[in-house]
Amino acid sequence: MSTAPTGPTALDVVDAFRQAARQHPDRTAIVHDGTAMDYRTLDTLVTGVAARLGPGPGTVAVAATRTASTVVALLGVLAAGGTYCPIDPQYPAERRDALARAAGCRVVIATGDGPTLLSGVPAIDIRNMSDGCDTSGRDTSPAGQPSDIGEPDEPAYILFTSGSTGAPKPVVTPRRAIAAAVSSLGQFLGLNDGDRVLQFASLNWDTCFEEILPALTTGAALVFDHAAHAGSFARFLDVIDRQRISVVDLPTAYWHEWVRHLIRERQSLPPSLRIVVIGGEAAHPARLADWRALDTADVRLVNTYGCTETTLVTHAVDLYGPLAAADLAGERVPIGGPLPHVVERLGGDGELLIGGDSVALGYQGLPTATAEKFLVLGTPAGPVRFFRTGDLVRRLDGGVLLHEGRADHQLKVAGIRVDPGEAEALISEHPHVAAVAVTGQNLDGLTSLVAYVVGAPGSDAAQLPGDILAFMRPRSPRHLIPARIVVTERLAHTASGKVDRARLPGLADAGS
Repeated sequence: MSTAPTGPTALDVVDAFRQAARQHPDRTAIVHDGTAMDYRTLDTLVTGVAARLGPGPGTVAVAATRTASTVVALLGVLAAGGTYCPIDPQYPAERRDALARAAGCRVVIATGDGPTLLSGVPAIDIRNMSDGCDTSGRDTSPAGQPSDIGEPDEPAYILFTSGSTGAPKPVVTPRRAIAAAVSSLGQFLGLNDGDRVLQFASLNWDTCFEEILPALTTGAALVFDHAAHAGSFARFLDVIDRQRISVVDLPTAYWHEWVRHLIRERQSLPPSLRIVVIGGEAAHPARLADWRALDTADVRLVNTYGCTETTLVTHAVDLYGPLAAADLAGERVPIGGPLPHVVERLGGDGELLIGGDSVALGYQGLPTATAEKFLVLGTPAGPVRFFRTGDLVRRLDGGVLLHEGRADHQLKVAGIRVDPGEAEALISEHPHVAAVAVTGQNLDGLTSLVAYVVGAPGSDAAQLPGDILAFMRPRSPRHLIPARIVVTERLAHTASGKVDRARLPGLADAGS
């Protein structure tokens, strides 16, 4: 069933990048630990990678390392008309191979130091990017004119979300969705060719696209600096000042701790900074009050909301700064209002439904899961495809939304959406586990996983938590490993026989 278009089609991100490269060939595109690359060079390297891949390469796995090579690979795959699939080379080998199989990767691009990414998959090595890049296929289409790089509804990238079956779900995002989201977000933030955007997010999650693509489609500079990830707020501030960063995009939990540091050390923000974007978890009102007490009135503090299935950011609001509404200071912090490319609807129970060009194609190879979460509804413009976010919201005066909880058991751990069922499935594979239930524990605004485990007959209750952690570490990404494991004699159940997650914390006192 076809659905109605929901707005003007945005320029494909590759075309938008090439337009920026033609307008600003000598301007800095990427800075990596002090080494600058201009737009002309980046465009040449991107075209070289696309030429090496050949037209229509299918799904391409890319080692998502914090290097400029990863950005070259991202744009090169898209320029070839392929589907980009980032995979963390630090993941356990078993999980890397499982992700590549689920995504259907035909080739892998090596971008940095680390282990061999995938077994049995042909590899292209671009770690020495200046060597071997064939630029004979360089695009010469007039600036602003679409090139032959793929139709809007063809896949642009595949990312994975947590699944209750224990297997991650591959989300397929079309080119029209990322084009619409990047254009809309860039306009909302007012990015320009004088901005310098810090690359801070993990290269394995879609938040990094919020940094990379709006910057490189507007002529701004994208800055990599390893000192920003040193675990020191003093060094983080030094990076912003030294690199003249104007835009940062931070996990809300990190921003919480950063605000505390600024208050405690009585430090000011570097003068170059004009926008701080936060998202991934709920912002704490106390930290917002602290931020307001600092000398931050000239800096936009933007809260954002989005799902992997709805492409980057769908909702945003200025919480403080020159564009903020005066009445947003309250006991709870809103997630924002819809960006121009978003069609929004609230279900009868308050569940947020998001439709329009930003909606993903579905979960690859999982038609039942796709049918459960994606639906087509009638609108004045005709039928529109929507995604059921599972987030319960309430509309405030002015149109912004307030988060009221979840319609399911999913959690946000370090800004990553986690289905407890995936952790449960992994733990249940341990031979000494008879039953397991996983829930979230919130401590000072940070959510972590807690596993409640019933040991199999003959298991050692004192030794079991350590055995489970040793079992999971080589098999699981860090966000699925519980921060605490409680061994108990039984799990709490509802009258219908389901695990009663609300009563699980009470088992901690009875457990080991």
